Amino acid sequence: MSSIIQLLPDHVANQIAAGEVVQRPASAVKELLENAVDAKATDIKLIIKDAGKTLIQVIDNGLGMGVTDARMCFERHATSKIRVAEDLFALHTKGFRGEALASIAAIAHVELKTKQDQEELGTHIIIEGSKFISQDVAVLPKGTSFSIKHLFFNIPARRNFLKSDTVEQRYIIDEFQRVALAHPNIHFTMYHNGGEMFNLPQSNLRQRIVNVFAGKTNEKLVPVQETTEIVTIQGFVSKPEFSKKSRGEQFFFVNDRFIKSGYLHHAIMAAYEGLLKDGSQPSYFLYLDVPPNAIDINIHPTKTEIKFDDEHALYAILRSSIKHSLGQFNVAPVLDFERDSNLDTPYHYKDMEAAVPTIQVDGNFNPFAEEKPSRPFGSNTYKKPETNNWQSLYVGLRQDTETIADQPPMQFETEEFTASLFDESEMEQTVTKTYQLHKKYIVSPIKSGMVIMDQQRAHQRILYEQFLTNITVNQAASQQLLFPLNLYFSYSEMALIAELKSSLVNTGFVFEETHEDHVVISGLPVNVSESEVSIVLEQLLSDLQEEVPENSFCQNDSIAKSMARSLAVKTGTYLTEKEQENLVNGLFACKEPNVSPFQKPTFITMRVEDIDKKFAL
Repeated sequence: MSSIIQLLPDHVANQIAAGEVVQRPASAVKELLENAVDAKATDIKLIIKDAGKTLIQVIDNGLGMGVTDARMCFERHATSKIRVAEDLFALHTKGFRGEALASIAAIAHVELKTKQDQEELGTHIIIEGSKFISQDVAVLPKGTSFSIKHLFFNIPARRNFLKSDTVEQRYIIDEFQRVALAHPNIHFTMYHNGGEMFNLPQSNLRQRIVNVFAGKTNEKLVPVQETTEIVTIQGFVSKPEFSKKSRGEQFFFVNDRFIKSGYLHHAIMAAYEGLLKDGSQPSYFLYLDVPPNAIDINIHPTKTEIKFDDEHALYAILRSSIKHSLGQFNVAPVLDFERDSNLDTPYHYKDMEAAVPTIQVDGNFNPFAEEKPSRPFGSNTYKKPETNNWQSLYVGLRQDTETIADQPPMQFETEEFTASLFDESEMEQTVTKTYQLHKKYIVSPIKSGMVIMDQQRAHQRILYEQFLTNITVNQAASQQLLFPLNLYFSYSEMALIAELKSSLVNTGFVFEETHEDHVVISGLPVNVSESEVSIVLEQLLSDLQEEVPENSFCQNDSIAKSMARSLAVKTGTYLTEKEQENLVNGLFACKEPNVSPFQKPTFITMRVEDIDKKFAL
C-alpha cells in the first residue's frame, strides 16, 4: 500500500505560509517597512500604485545586505534576529521568524536592490513566484530597495477577495501610520499613484502625531508620563470634548511595536469614566516600555497581540496615570472644598507693601450731650411729631372695616366657553390614545388588540425613506448657514469624504471648500441641525470604514442608513403625545413599516385573545 502522507513542495508550502503572513497588500507593506526599520534606516520611502495591487516599493538608506544575505533572505526560516529559542524573550527588533520575504516571493514578482556602505557594488535579484530569474551585480546607493509587483498573480482566488482600491489604500495607510508613529526619529515619505500623501520629517512624538493626523490635533492632546519598575508610560490622550464615535485614533505601542489590547483599552475607558458621552471613544497614543522578558509577542501570526506577565498591575498603573494627567491639566473636574478663590492674591499685588491703616478721632465728641434730631432732606426746620393725640389715629377704623365687609363679592371676567365640535362620547371613539413605556416603546390600541412599537427603530425607518427619497427623486433641499462650518478630519477620512462628496451633495450638504485636512460646509440638509453635523459625518465615516459601495445607488443607500441611525430618536428620550402620534402615523405611511433599515422589527401586535390566554387558568 502506497504512503498517503507526503512532503509538500517548497513553492506550495510558501504559498500556504503566504496566506497567513500576506493577507492583503497592507500586510506586505508592514513587513517591508519593519525590515527597513530593523536595518537602522533614517529615511524610508513607500511607493504604491493601485492600492498595492500593481506595485509596492520600499526604499531605505539602511545597512543593506551582502551577496549571500541577499540570496538567503528569501529562504524560509532564514533570519538574523534570533539564534536560540531563548532569544524570543529578548527581542528588540520587529520581525524574527524569517517567513515574510519567502512568502511574498512565492505570490508576487519581486525585485531586490541592496548595497552595503563599505561595498563598491550592490546586488540585484529578480524572483517570480519563488523562482530565481536573475542575480546580477549593479551600481546602487547605500541601502535597500524592495519592489513587489503583481501581488497574488498566481493565486487568482486570493486576488478576487481583495476589496476596492479605496479600502485597500486605507489599510495601507493604517500600517504606514503605525510604523511612522512608533519611530518619530525616522523620516517617512509615502507616494500613491505618483502623488505625495505623507511627508513626515524627523521630530518628537507630539510633532509626529500632529504631522500624521493634521487638523487640530495639537490642541486636543494631553501628555501622559509615568515611570515605575514594571512599565514606563509616555504619550498622549485626547481631551474628552474631542472624543469621536469611531475608534480610529487609538494606538498602543509596546517597545516600539504596535499592538491591540482590549484589556488595556478597558483601563483607558475606566480612566475616562464620567467624562465621555455614551458611545464616544477617546483618542490615545501611548508608548509602553517594558522589559523584553516580561512579554511574549509570539502568540499571534501578525504579532499585534502580546501576552504580559502582570496584566493586573499594568492595568492599574495605566488607569491611574491617565486619571492623573486628566486632572493635572484641568481636563477632569476637581472638587476642592478647602480652597477659596476669593482669597487668592492677584499677581500685581505680589510685591506691594501693605498700607498702614490710619485712625481718625473726633476731639469734640461728647457722649453725654443731648442728641439733636436730624433735619429732613430739603427742609430748614425740623418739626417734632405730635404724640399726645395718638388715639385719633384709630378713630373710624371699625366703621371702615364693617363697610368693606358689607360690600358684595367682586366679579371676575371669565373666558368665553366654546362648545366642542364633537360630543365627549364621539371624541372617545375617534381619538386613539398612545402611551410611552419606559421611554423606549410606544403602545397604541387597535381594534384587535394593541401595537407595541420600538420608537428608535420606527424613527430610523421614517428618516431612512425620507433621505432616500430626497436623494434619488427630489434632490434634497439645503438650509444655508449664516456662518460656514470648518470641520477637521484625518487624511484617510478626507479621502473617504472626497469619494462620497457627490452623494453627500445630493442629501443637502453644500461644500464651499475642500482642503487637505478640513472641509468648509455652508449648507445642511433640512433635517440636520448645525450641532449635529459633526455627529452625522463621524457616524457616516465609521459606518463606511470597512467598505465603500462602488455604485451610486448603494452609496446613497448607505448614506441614508447612516444618517437615519445618527438622527433617529434614541431609547430613553421622552416623547409628548403629539410626537408619539406623529411617529405612529409616520411609520405606517412608510413603504416597508415592518422592519427598520437594518432589517430589525419595528413593532409587534398583541391580540385580545392572546392577552385573554394569559389570564386563563
